[in-house]
Amino acid sequence: MISNEQLLGFLKKNVICVSALGIAVVFGVTVYLRSDIGPEEESILSQRSTEGARLEANIENSAQLKEQFAAITASNAAIQARMIHVGQLAENLRYFYKLESDTGTKLGELREVTPAVAGKNAPKTTYTPVGFAVTVLGEYPALIDFLRRLESGVHYVRVNQCSLTPVDAAIRGGPLTMSLNIELLGMP
Repeated sequence: MISNEQLLGFLKKNVICVSALGIAVVFGVTVYLRSDIGPEEESILSQRSTEGARLEANIENSAQLKEQFAAITASNAAIQARMIHVGQLAENLRYFYKLESDTGTKLGELREVTPAVAGKNAPKTTYTPVGFAVTVLGEYPALIDFLRRLESGVHYVRVNQCSLTPVDAAIRGGPLTMSLNIELLGMP
């Protein structure tokens, strides 16, 4: 057996070795006791890193958010201004009468047609297409001008069907009849 004095003497002679051994033992015990915490902490670190990257991207992308919102609001207002209103039949028909007077054509028939009813599973939309059946009489250049003004006019228009037929088949180059089936985009 070793006495206390001998042990104390050995420790005084080998201070560096004993200190290093003590530190190694404390380090080993610490690693052993905390080894189960590693994977858990790594998953938390991964989650927080992902969240941090997302927040950083949000901050970076929100730099021009006010300007983008203002631009979208202005575009939406411009779109709203081009819409017809479903219940205002007189105002909607006035648009076609103005085209008639501007192009020098004659409206033969102008009536609003009921759009097909969407099924129960159809998605709800903000805008509603309003159908019109239009028959226009005139010379070929005037009819083409009418059609161009209609397509590039104030309202959003979709031409579903267009047909040109001569008023009198015996007269070459005479007046024509243009029958249109169109939809104007409108709001309820």
